[in-house]
Amino acid sequence: MNVTVIGAGTMGNGIAHVFAQSGHDVVLMDRSAEALERALSTIEKNLDRMVAKEKISEADKLGTISRLNTSTDLSAAVANAALVVEAATENVDLKLKIFADLDSASPEGCILATNTSSISITRIAAVTSRPDKVIGMHFMNPVPVMKLVEVIRGYATSDVTCSEVMSLSTQLGKVPVEVNDYPGFVANRILMPMINEAILTLHEGVAGVEEIDTVMKLGMAHPMGPLQLADFIGLDVCLSILRVLHEGLGMDKYAPCPLLVNMVTAGKLGVKSGEGFYTHTRGSKDLVVAPTFAK
Repeated sequence: MNVTVIGAGTMGNGIAHVFAQSGHDVVLMDRSAEALERALSTIEKNLDRMVAKEKISEADKLGTISRLNTSTDLSAAVANAALVVEAATENVDLKLKIFADLDSASPEGCILATNTSSISITRIAAVTSRPDKVIGMHFMNPVPVMKLVEVIRGYATSDVTCSEVMSLSTQLGKVPVEVNDYPGFVANRILMPMINEAILTLHEGVAGVEEIDTVMKLGMAHPMGPLQLADFIGLDVCLSILRVLHEGLGMDKYAPCPLLVNMVTAGKLGVKSGEGFYTHTRGSKDLVVAPTFAK
C-alpha cells in the first residue's frame, strides 16, 4: 500500500517508520526540508538500535529505509496514496486546513486518517467531501515501541473504512481498539484528568514533584510518574487536550490547573523545551527536579 504521512515530528517519523518496516511504500511529507532530514536520521538511529538488539536484521533495516521517500509538496506527496495519516501539531485550525487540502489533492478512494489525540474526527471530516473515509488513528509514543492504536470512528465513518484501518493496524503489529468520537476518546479522557490532578496536587502543596511521581510509580505500578509523563508528552499538548475536554464536555473537572497554564505561558513545556517539572538535558537520562520545584 502507498502511504503518506503528513508531519515529520516525533509522531510522524515514528508512524512512517512502522509503515515502512511493515512493507509499505511511504512518503513522509513536511514543509520543512530540515525537519525531513532530522526525521530520516531519527528513523535510521531507531533501526540501528533494533539491529543491535537483534530485533531486526541489517537487511530489514535497509529494506525499511529503501521504502521511505520524502516530499515538501503536499499534492505530489499524496498523488498515489491509498492512505494518508496526518500527524501535524495538535491544533484544530491547522488540521482543518490540512484536511481540506488533502481532500482536494488525494485520490478519490484514499482514506484520510488523523493521529489527533483529542480533536473531533467528525469536525475534521466535515471539511472534506468524503466523511465516510475519514478516521482517527491515534498511535502512542514512541510509535515503534507502543502497541496500542486507538481507531476512532467519526459520525460518518463507514464500516468498510473502519474495518480496513483495524486490519491494517493489526498488520503493523499493533493492537487496534475501536472507539467512538467523543472528546479525548478513551486514552486521553482518562489520562489527562489524572495528569491534571497530579499538577493540582503539586500546585496545592500536598507533595513535591518526586513524591507525587514516586507514589504513582510504586503504589500504582505506573512505569512513569504523571508529572514526568506530562513533560514527555509536552505540557502544551496536555493543556490543549484538557481544553478540548473542558470545552467539549462542559465539566469543571476538566478545567486545566492554573499552574499548567502558567508553565505553558512561560515556555516551560517539558522535554521539548528542556524544562518542565524536571530539567531535561539532551543525552542524559538523569531525572532532576526543575529549579522552580526543587526543595
